[in-house]
Amino acid sequence: MSDEPWLNEAEQRAWRSYLHMQRMLSARLASRLQHDFDLSAADYEILVNLSESADGRMCPSDLAAATQWEKSRLSHHITRMERRGMVTREPSRTGRYPDVQLTEAGRAAIRRAAPEHAADVRALFVDVLGPQRLARFAEDCRTVTDALDREAPRPPKV
Repeated sequence: MSDEPWLNEAEQRAWRSYLHMQRMLSARLASRLQHDFDLSAADYEILVNLSESADGRMCPSDLAAATQWEKSRLSHHITRMERRGMVTREPSRTGRYPDVQLTEAGRAAIRRAAPEHAADVRALFVDVLGPQRLARFAEDCRTVTDALDREAPRPPKV
């Protein structure tokens, strides 16, 4: 690891290429979800997590951990999804805060959107990379996330 804080030209090019790709891909996928299914990327993320839970229900802390969202962002977004009938808040089975429960409307929304979203991910990402580069990319992502998991959080600045 270099002691130099600045990225060299190759490092800068790689970093900016990654950021550009990630933003374009995320924006394209989000745009298609919005246009075709009237779902935001955030809606979809919540629906996926709830639909993959055992009974379509999660405690807010588990949902916040799964999405990496702050509690306030999650709470505000759940309120918006509640107004649209996709989720409800139900008395908690284990904690202090109400659990988030997927409704039939929410389940129907994820059933409609998921196959086309998966096809879009395949067309715009998986097939573009191909099996070998995709496997390498997954390995590289795991290397970075493992390093992030090992890194101690920085103390707040005073």
